[in-house]
Amino acid sequence: MQIRPPISVRRDVSDITKAPEMLGGRVKTLHPAVHGGILARSIPSDQADLEAQSISPISIVVCNLYPFAATISKPDCTLSNAVEEIDIGGVTLLRAAAKNHERVSILSDPADYDQFLVAWRAGNGAIPSALKNTLALKAFEMTATSPGRYRGCLYVTPLTPALAGSPGYINLLDALNAYALVSELQEALQLPAAASFKHVSPAGAAVGIELDETEKIVYGVDDLKEPLTPLACAYARARGADRMSSFGDFIALSAPCDLATAKIISREVSDGIIAPGYSPEALDVLKKKKAGKYCVLEMDPTYVPAKLETRQVYGVSLQQNRNDAKIMPDLFSNIVSSNKDLPKEAVIDLIVATLALKYTQSNSVAYALRGAIIGLGAGQQSRIHCTRLAGGKADNWWLRHHQRVLELPFKKGVKRAEKANAIDLFVGGEELEGGEKEQWESLFETVPSPLTVEERKAHATKLDGVVCSSDAFFPFPDNVHRARKSGVKYLAAPGGSVMDAECIKAADEHGIVFAHTPLRLFHH
Repeated sequence: MQIRPPISVRRDVSDITKAPEMLGGRVKTLHPAVHGGILARSIPSDQADLEAQSISPISIVVCNLYPFAATISKPDCTLSNAVEEIDIGGVTLLRAAAKNHERVSILSDPADYDQFLVAWRAGNGAIPSALKNTLALKAFEMTATSPGRYRGCLYVTPLTPALAGSPGYINLLDALNAYALVSELQEALQLPAAASFKHVSPAGAAVGIELDETEKIVYGVDDLKEPLTPLACAYARARGADRMSSFGDFIALSAPCDLATAKIISREVSDGIIAPGYSPEALDVLKKKKAGKYCVLEMDPTYVPAKLETRQVYGVSLQQNRNDAKIMPDLFSNIVSSNKDLPKEAVIDLIVATLALKYTQSNSVAYALRGAIIGLGAGQQSRIHCTRLAGGKADNWWLRHHQRVLELPFKKGVKRAEKANAIDLFVGGEELEGGEKEQWESLFETVPSPLTVEERKAHATKLDGVVCSSDAFFPFPDNVHRARKSGVKYLAAPGGSVMDAECIKAADEHGIVFAHTPLRLFHH
């Protein structure tokens, strides 16, 4: 191997080890003749050991690792391909040379070759200690990041190969976060659960509570001939929480996908699904979606993730314990408000809302009702903006139950996505102009008049019993006042704010049941 004249490798490594490469190249440099020559110090006892074993000292190590990161970034990379790019001998060479950097120079990056050659020539083969220190540090950093990369490759361990389609990076982030959410929901409530994820936050999440006739219309499943199973009800609720945000979602189910659920999914614009299994009929339906390119992933339901999680940011590996906090009914036992009447239905909704926050980009606030998220404010820098955003979505969700919305006279042939967009504009009270107005009006047999202020207020007063959960404390009582405007009757948030007393006072003013939880659920 030639680096660049005048430095070249004069002998093959097998000439040094007196042993051939083994196991298809897996074993080449793991030998005392190599590592003894690298690790030997400039002290008499080490030199005597080298002489006794006829080992020559090595003063320069040039080693580039296998292109593991590039290999696993390829869409068609398999686990077996990735495993063969895990470098054993190379990493060992780097660490050995870096450990003995007082005597040995280690070149782990071709970008350092020119600098090294200049120093080598200027010093007639002697390398300044400062440069050797810098090169050793780079080698240590390179070997420190490798284990994290290797662990990242093994994401496929709890997943079978895709049953259809091919997942991308963001698909897998959505899939794994969403699956964690629904599996924990089912564990906590003993009900099948579903989630609709977009950009690593849930657009909706729900458990399998039966839909009434109005809800079937709101969620767009009233025309299905297939009886709705509990799992199908869970996904209809999750998808229907915020249909605009769920457009192009990645779906997670806590139970094997059945035919009824697959038929709902088949009609929606979605990127993929993850579930612990599929009935043959459901899989047949899903495999036909997107001309066979719809991503279908199967998760091992017995999989338990490691406690320690690793990620790389800007080339730096970060580690922390996974958030394995259990969200169970007793989490809401510390009721600090005067009203302490917390019914079972509200506890179910608080668990749904709080578990959704556990897997939502912080800061976040969630509103829930009847076992489903109805509004979620994700990734805002201020708490009140989370509360307002989630509240606005909950208000729109409720307006979709208005009789005039249920009876909107859409023309035949209007697509589901077009209906969802048109309804969102209608309940949002958007003032449309020009081509946008013409396009919207063209969807109806008779153009509907806008909802009046009085109609909106009258309908809003009928919304009650909503729960609201926050991933951290409320810093000011304005959050409580805003939540009440969207029918919130039950609140949950960690304590710890200097304004806790004022927030409790605001809850008492509205007759809200307020539980202080011991958990902050920041998620990034």
